[in-house]
Amino acid sequence: MNANSNGYMPQPIDTSDVVLSEALLALAETLAANTHDVWALGKMRKGYVYGAETSDADMTHRDLIPYGELSEAAKDYDRNTSIETLKVLVKLGWTLTPPEA
Repeated sequence: MNANSNGYMPQPIDTSDVVLSEALLALAETLAANTHDVWALGKMRKGYVYGAETSDADMTHRDLIPYGELSEAAKDYDRNTSIETLKVLVKLGWTLTPPEA
């Protein structure tokens, strides 16, 4: 991969060897849904509303719907962010312990 025209070359932490437990994968899904809600709230605060087509000119976005109603491709965008964040935490030695039921 070549560097960007400004010289920037992303160098994320390699998490290819990290396997998340079922509990952390469930947490990743919760984080993904929350990430979507944070994004949606930000869009709505800027004046965006739901529209069948996404248009910055019209301030509409087709993904201003509940997380559960998103396409799997749209969910995957948020999931990947959440999963990679959890993998980095594990890779860096953090321990994530679920709350007691």
